[in-house]
Amino acid sequence: MGGQGDAQKRLGPKGLLLKSAALGLLAAVGVLTTAAAPERQTPSGMPVPRYVSLKFDKVNARAGPGDDHKLLFVYRVRGLPLQVVAETSEWRRVCDPEGTLAWVHKRVTDGRRMTMNTTSQAVPLLKRPKDGFKAAAYLNSRALAGLDHCDKGWCKVKADHASGWVREGALWGTTDTPQCH
Repeated sequence: MGGQGDAQKRLGPKGLLLKSAALGLLAAVGVLTTAAAPERQTPSGMPVPRYVSLKFDKVNARAGPGDDHKLLFVYRVRGLPLQVVAETSEWRRVCDPEGTLAWVHKRVTDGRRMTMNTTSQAVPLLKRPKDGFKAAAYLNSRALAGLDHCDKGWCKVKADHASGWVREGALWGTTDTPQCH
């Protein structure tokens, strides 16, 4: 009578219900632990998505990660902000401010964060990070600016000899959400 089957027989309906609940709880904890597991490590060790900028004023954009893939076009803007959405050890799949996806070699990218005014209007760079403050300067349409940092929904940017604050998301490259879908 000391076997495992005998113990099962001695459990009444309440005991079986408790055992089922305990097994269900263990399964749920296992699912939660799996869901909270860290994401797969990228080849660079950096998070994806993230922003980079172009080091050069002539960069080949390819259909896939390798020189043997079709050349789609050539980027011709040094400092252009790009969002890395995938990577291999040598190549980065990037999204540009126009929403185009392409692959570029890692050696042509720089970790400096840049932003771009993709609107048709000049964007005011405010003196302080608060609505209603006077503009210190304006960032023209299609102009680039360096991103200093973001804090509490505001980003400090620098262009030429001027700097100021913009709302997070007002310039392309100031939000961490994926830009290409």
